[in-house]
Amino acid sequence: MSHPQQNDSTTVVIENCRSDFPALQQEINGQPLVYLDSAASAQQPACVIDAVADYQHHNHANVHRGVHTLSHRATDAYEGARDKIQAFINAASRREIVLTSGTTESINLVAQSYCRPRLGPGNKILISHLEHHSNIVPWQLVCEQTGAELVVTPMDDAGQLDLAAFNQMLSNEVRIVSIGHVSNALGTINPIKDIVAQAHALDIPVLIDGAQGVPHLPIDVQDLGCDFYAFSGHKMFGPTGVGVLYGRESLLEEMPPYQGGGDMILEVSFEGTTYNDLPHKFEAGTPNISGVVGMGAAIDYLQSIGVSRIAQYEHDLLEYMTQQLARVDGIRLIGTATDKASVQSFLLDDIHPHDVGTILDHQGIAIRTGHHCAMPVMDYFGIPGTARASLALYNNVDDVDRLVAGLDKAKQIFA
Repeated sequence: MSHPQQNDSTTVVIENCRSDFPALQQEINGQPLVYLDSAASAQQPACVIDAVADYQHHNHANVHRGVHTLSHRATDAYEGARDKIQAFINAASRREIVLTSGTTESINLVAQSYCRPRLGPGNKILISHLEHHSNIVPWQLVCEQTGAELVVTPMDDAGQLDLAAFNQMLSNEVRIVSIGHVSNALGTINPIKDIVAQAHALDIPVLIDGAQGVPHLPIDVQDLGCDFYAFSGHKMFGPTGVGVLYGRESLLEEMPPYQGGGDMILEVSFEGTTYNDLPHKFEAGTPNISGVVGMGAAIDYLQSIGVSRIAQYEHDLLEYMTQQLARVDGIRLIGTATDKASVQSFLLDDIHPHDVGTILDHQGIAIRTGHHCAMPVMDYFGIPGTARASLALYNNVDDVDRLVAGLDKAKQIFA
């Protein structure tokens, strides 16, 4: 495959965005930085950094309860970000947008608040072999607490779910299905609409781990039909420590609070407590206000470019990267699904992935090495971990060419 068309307007517009990211303007070990670790945490554009700084400089106060000007400003910025999130994923109501510390807390919230009261011996939770630890361990915990059973949909050698097996595993005993939208370790895009439709045919609710979906794909939760969708700010060019749980309003209304404290209450006495309305019922304590403001700015940034445009650009760049990596002598590509987003994992000869990552870092190239919080995926392939290159809108063909040249250098060193 030749380089993606450089004269294409989408390519030109998006490659011009690279200058929006201050961290990418530096040198590492005397080389211009090539950042290929966005699946772990994406860099932040200047507009996000500035939005957080402006809040801290001028508007910092606690939200919701203050009568003074700064509290009003902080509340407007915080709740304004919620409105942006609702529009961004096309939720039916702002009441369906629960602000959390990230995908991990969002999944734990559903496990403990929705599932735990509904589970007992004989019930099942259905996940997949592709999941990040954050979509495994919370379900193991709730199974230990309730006596329910965790069952796992198998995958194939390409890193794709066995959908026939998934269908067979659906039963009246399954109380929830929880599936990643995009595999962080392999890049596999799961057929979410089909999965939701099959589960809903048996009235089984579905949670989607969208941490890797939101940065790379247009998300419409009403079109997907899912009951819960969880994602994180730092994967989508926002700050760390902030995220979202979308939940269908009818389900959130039925759920008890996940945590108790300030802001999630309307009235408290020693005899009992009246909980706040949605979504505040699930937002106990002072939130990460600046993080939410930053996430709102990240959404503005993504929408100014166009998520569909980003998805097409990254799709073409991933094809180029995959084909260039496949030409490297001694490489083994891990994760070869037909439908993928933004990620390619690999092994190089018998060189340990950590050594590959270290040699690349000496050349100013940042990748991720290890099990990527997906140890069952690594166990499936019989390996301890991989090297993983992950793309974002600020990457280009030169970054890919630098990566391939860096791998050639690694081979020379270990030859």
